[in-house]
Amino acid sequence: MKVELEIKKSVMKNIFMSVLFLVGSFSFAQEAGKAGELLKNEASKTEIESPNAKRTESRNSNNSGFRNQNRNNNGFRGKNPNYQWNQQYGYSEVFLRIPEQGMFSVELGDQFISNNSGRFRFFDLPSGRIPVSIYENGYLLYRTTLNVRNNSRLVLDFFTNEGLFLLDSYPVQNQSYGFNDWNDVWNNPYGNSGGWNDGGSYANVMDNSSFSEFMDMLRKNARFDDSKLSMIRQQMRTTMFTSQQISALVKEVSFDKNKLSLAKSMFSKCVDKHKYFLVYDAFDFESSKRELMEFVQNS
Repeated sequence: MKVELEIKKSVMKNIFMSVLFLVGSFSFAQEAGKAGELLKNEASKTEIESPNAKRTESRNSNNSGFRNQNRNNNGFRGKNPNYQWNQQYGYSEVFLRIPEQGMFSVELGDQFISNNSGRFRFFDLPSGRIPVSIYENGYLLYRTTLNVRNNSRLVLDFFTNEGLFLLDSYPVQNQSYGFNDWNDVWNNPYGNSGGWNDGGSYANVMDNSSFSEFMDMLRKNARFDDSKLSMIRQQMRTTMFTSQQISALVKEVSFDKNKLSLAKSMFSKCVDKHKYFLVYDAFDFESSKRELMEFVQNS
């Protein structure tokens, strides 16, 4: 009887681990509109459908605002433009991606980019509210306003059938981006980044030596859960983690409530979600394990 009981336990454990593996495997898929905050389309139906909304016409209209400030009645700039050699600009960026085939144009403030690559990167932007318009083949598709903060980068995705989504905002300091691949900028908010790089490891993931150093710093400088969570979340801004690393970090937290909060927030930063079952071992209570399992299954 004892042998039969052990066999049954072993079989049930194998089934349980297989289910967890399958749940993790299906969590990598990206879907339009499933990440970020939808920014309302402020372009009216009339504007979108009207030929007058075509960008080549709208940019020369009297309603274009800044477009005509320095032009005379003949449409040319004046002979004595007002040079501003030492104007203090805020340093902000906006990265916008359109993952669809086609010729798109994006107008952000007084900057304009057209291409068929689907990647639009705007630099040296002043902080504040900046209008953004998106065109396909010269026709207006979408218009809204972005609230850009100084020394920050907004990352957005646009889908013609779904809208414009603000994925995240990253601090920009000394132009240190913290990403090994441009795709990671947009894909990280979906929790679907961290592909293998040429060195045979995941991009943006700490190697064992760096992770050990981070753990030492965490134990040395953070005695309480609040401090530990703050340090870990700061590192999450520019780093992806393996399930094993996340499990080790969660174990450093004292209370299950805080463990659960951290484990949930780090799921999107995990590069091997199919192994996230390793994190369950970091919990003291079965109820917390079950709640995390449900979270992973529904993510």
